[in-house]
Amino acid sequence: MKVRWLSRRLAYDGSQLRAHWILTATGLVGDALVAFRGPCVLPPAEFADLEDRLAGATIAADDMLHFVCERFDDGDLDRVTLRQRLLAARLFEVLCRLAPGKARRLRRDGDDLWLGAGKLSVSVATRSAVSSLIHLGVNVVNRGTPVRTASLADLGLAPQRVAREVLRATEREEEGIAHARCKVRVRIEA
Repeated sequence: MKVRWLSRRLAYDGSQLRAHWILTATGLVGDALVAFRGPCVLPPAEFADLEDRLAGATIAADDMLHFVCERFDDGDLDRVTLRQRLLAARLFEVLCRLAPGKARRLRRDGDDLWLGAGKLSVSVATRSAVSSLIHLGVNVVNRGTPVRTASLADLGLAPQRVAREVLRATEREEEGIAHARCKVRVRIEA
């Protein structure tokens, strides 16, 4: 898996959650995870989560750290949802390591991260015709959000540092998965 921090600020509006967005935005071909910083304003027409759309939810924030992942071999929604949860768990681990004094107030519930009663992240996983797609957004500050939130500022963490740690951890994890898959002997019993 290729990983990259995008230094330019980009507004996340849901249009990034489509096949080959990473390729057209960065030139990276194949499975990739990118991170960037910018506001989030999601028009209802771009909601991948139909439950949120039907409920009339608003997804917005003045400043977020965004992760967008595209994979071309995941096959089904079960697998992409598992990868989404793994990405959220990896972010949780990074935050606990970087902010150990506040780690006891952090918790992960499925693909959502919380700091106390404040929602720290938003996430969705879906499929395109050719790939699986994940967005994970983390509040940098608590402004412009429609619900009670928590942020990286509350943890005293710089978004670029968090992004680079998650990108490195993901790269290592993917290498480890590939190695583990390739080193075992298949056992087929007749």
